[in-house]
Amino acid sequence: MAKFRDIIDYFRPHWKQSVFSIAASSIYEIIDLVVPYAIGQILNILSGQPLDKPLQGAIAAFSETINYPVNQTLSLGVLLGLIFLVTVVRAPTQPWLTAWFHWDIALRSRREKNQTAIEKILSLPLEFYDVNNPGRIAGRVARGVSNHTWTYPEIAGQLIPKLLRVLGIFGFILFIEWRIAILYLISFVIILAFSLKDLRRIIWHEERLDKYMEDTESRTSELITNIKTVKAFATEARELQRQQQRLNRELTVVEHRIHKSYVKLLTWQKTVIQFCVFTILGLTLVATVHRRISLGHFVMTLTLSSMAYAELEPISTLAEVFARRYSSMLRFHEFLQEPTSDDTSSLLIENEAESAYKFTGKVEFSHVSFGYDANRQVLQDINLLIEPYQTIALVGRSGSGKSTLVKLLLRYFEPQAGQILIDGQNIRSLDVGKYRRRLAIVHQEVDIFNGTVLDNLTYGRPNATFEEVQEACRIARVDEVVEHLPQGYYTIVGERGVRLSGGQRQRLGIARALLVEPDILIFDEATSSLDYESERSIQMAMRSIQGTCTTIVVAHRLSTVRDADKIVVLDQGRIVEVGSHEELLRHEGIYRRLHSLQETGELLN
Repeated sequence: MAKFRDIIDYFRPHWKQSVFSIAASSIYEIIDLVVPYAIGQILNILSGQPLDKPLQGAIAAFSETINYPVNQTLSLGVLLGLIFLVTVVRAPTQPWLTAWFHWDIALRSRREKNQTAIEKILSLPLEFYDVNNPGRIAGRVARGVSNHTWTYPEIAGQLIPKLLRVLGIFGFILFIEWRIAILYLISFVIILAFSLKDLRRIIWHEERLDKYMEDTESRTSELITNIKTVKAFATEARELQRQQQRLNRELTVVEHRIHKSYVKLLTWQKTVIQFCVFTILGLTLVATVHRRISLGHFVMTLTLSSMAYAELEPISTLAEVFARRYSSMLRFHEFLQEPTSDDTSSLLIENEAESAYKFTGKVEFSHVSFGYDANRQVLQDINLLIEPYQTIALVGRSGSGKSTLVKLLLRYFEPQAGQILIDGQNIRSLDVGKYRRRLAIVHQEVDIFNGTVLDNLTYGRPNATFEEVQEACRIARVDEVVEHLPQGYYTIVGERGVRLSGGQRQRLGIARALLVEPDILIFDEATSSLDYESERSIQMAMRSIQGTCTTIVVAHRLSTVRDADKIVVLDQGRIVEVGSHEELLRHEGIYRRLHSLQETGELLN
């Protein structure tokens, strides 16, 4: 659970600069108070009233230093010089000692936390992405980092210095008339206490709103991703209505719970503040009439108290802004606190030539059992030996555990019982990053990045030569695709490869896998969603690979696995048949029944 301290720790790496810049801003805010004080003393000189004793002593010391008699001219000159120092001289220094550091800290922290968020995204377990779509994750990160960035200069550069300025004003007034100072301090404490109490209630509504906004953004992201399905089913009106309901719910919370509360709070504050200003005016006037304070002190006290109460509005506004952002900042830290996955490879780039593993491709599943739910086993006591350079096919009905077996081999999950060995070593004892670099997988839906064909081909091996790329493309028959693209290998394929057909994406995925020269190559339903012609092209590419590395083929279409050295049939999480295509057809088992269904044109479910 994220807490307020997490928001403060966001800027911890820059605490020294932060302390310096906050102190500088606070000093400049307090220095501003010298101007009304000096003007009040000038009024005392002009009206024939005495100066404050500390000021008289300072002027006398200055008189001795310059050997000039103390008179009205000298006193006015000293006060004017003081005003010149705290206004004209300080002007060019203030931005560099305050605003520069405030934004430098905020912008550096933004870079650092964006990097931290990316590291977290790369380190989270796959289960996290099963329940959180990209729009929800990206929205939470973007709002959290953005609100931290904008909030810091406001809190460090304005809110804290303004609060210290208010305390400085209290000190000045206390020096002149303690009764007025006590009343001033009590009124401030009461106003701020009630404001903070209301803000805590408003923050609760802000948390609800933040979740509603996250849901809306999540659905919007899904609409963009699945826009073809939306149009195909003509559900535009229904989706619009659903989003309108979400937006109306947000407006209800914003308008009637949050904004209305802020307006009520502001109304109460303004009324109380004006009453306090009027009260200070009356008390100061009485003190002046009874000659407890001078005319200069009257003007100074009234000016300083007005300045102090005037600060309440920006302080409240800054507190309100912070309250609005508080929820999204906390949710960002909750995201950073999500537990990372044990299967994440190192995020440090290594010298792959020095750190790479090399396997023959011999894989053994020994008494492996696994379930996503502890009460339901997906795989039960799996025993399977795959020899180097063999092509093994995994077949069976949907839900039989084929893809789960592959996920365990890739170490997306760990077996709950048994072990998986590669060349006799338990894969759990190996560095996950180095281990995965010796495997490659072609999924049913090949992930394509928005870049060039060449960028996507070399994704797993950026330092591959162009000749190696061309050879991989020849084997995977991507060269037939590239020659028809407008810029060849440098053609931009679009978001998720929208400019390529399903078959073309599959071929690109195979070439990308081949380019990393894996010891084990996995095809996970690589042809199940393709048309006959595309499937034939992929099958020819797969045949050309056989014998070059250990190959595991997960397939629904049995035509894809006829040439496999060994076909493994799974049913309800168990291996029920093992053999070649011809051997399994001779048995009255599941494989023969599935083959018969597909031969007659029925779909496998």
